[in-house]
Amino acid sequence: MQDAQAGVTMHAARLSNLRIGTIELDRGLLRSLAAHARELGWTLIVQPGPVSADVLGDGRLHAVLVDVALLGPHWDDWLARHLRRLPGVGIVVCTGGSTLGQRIRGLEAGADDWITKPCAVEEIAARLLAVTRARRVRSSGSNTHAVHTVGLEVRPDQFDAVVEGRHARLTRREFDVLMCLAREAGEMLSRERIYREVWGYEMAEGDRALDTAISKLRSKLQRIAPHRSYIHTHRGVGYRFGYERKRQAG
Repeated sequence: MQDAQAGVTMHAARLSNLRIGTIELDRGLLRSLAAHARELGWTLIVQPGPVSADVLGDGRLHAVLVDVALLGPHWDDWLARHLRRLPGVGIVVCTGGSTLGQRIRGLEAGADDWITKPCAVEEIAARLLAVTRARRVRSSGSNTHAVHTVGLEVRPDQFDAVVEGRHARLTRREFDVLMCLAREAGEMLSRERIYREVWGYEMAEGDRALDTAISKLRSKLQRIAPHRSYIHTHRGVGYRFGYERKRQAG
């Protein structure tokens, strides 16, 4: 067990000087996490409760660890609203017992990962590191340039899609899925590839998170471009991005 923990510590230490925010009241967990962060050369910024995106942004954070139990019954709305304003910040939920539905709600709102208490601080650190690295890879890659196609702009600077000034108001996860497809416009991408690029790990059998994100993404694009279709299904295989004009009924 000690060898495994030492391996996690060495792995996490490869990316030092991280600034990690916490929205957490568990004093024991915070003490242990603060001690571990010092070993890794990380800065831990503790928030005693829900704060605004402006406050989180002022901390120049790389990632936030949040217990959604502190955010009230509409915690997923809080996540989605704040993550739209902090697109470069990774979010790891660390909370008590939860249902499958709650975990799906959190991931759909844009959380990068979900940990159930009780858990080891070494695992928390490793997951914070993983989401931070994934964010850096996506922000340093071809995501940095807008994609344009027949009236639709996919805007990395706003983490949103825009049609003639109308904003889709995508969650961060929805934007990542759209950008993954738009970068390869005209090419069919397998569900597994999209999931791996957006979520950062392999898709488990029966996982419908991608299909749910696609459904919501289509709905939001249809709202701002009702006569256009941009995301197309290759049934049982994957999805493709490209403009098509919708056929009129009758």
